Amino acid sequence: MKDNSMKKKLDEDADEMRAEYDLSKLKFVGRGIYAERYRSGTNIVKLDADVREAFPDDESINEVLRVIAKVAKQQTSRAKKSPASKTATRSRRVA
Repeated sequence: MKDNSMKKKLDEDADEMRAEYDLSKLKFVGRGIYAERYRSGTNIVKLDADVREAFPDDESINEVLRVIAKVAKQQTSRAKKSPASKTATRSRRVA
């Protein structure tokens, strides 16, 4: 017959907490307490491998995106102004 005394000893020790743990000092707030704050201030985008190779760091990606955003904004403002001028130009050519 096998002696299970060693296993019983380990099981008994596993159930006991060490004296230095004072649970009254711990705050049990909940899981993911900062998740909402993290999501609200961070935009994480996964880049494909070819894009990662072209842009070695965050700064270079942000620089390019700022240039693209500026150009897009300029084009949008031109598009709002130009429909009237395009119509006038067309009518002059036809006449």
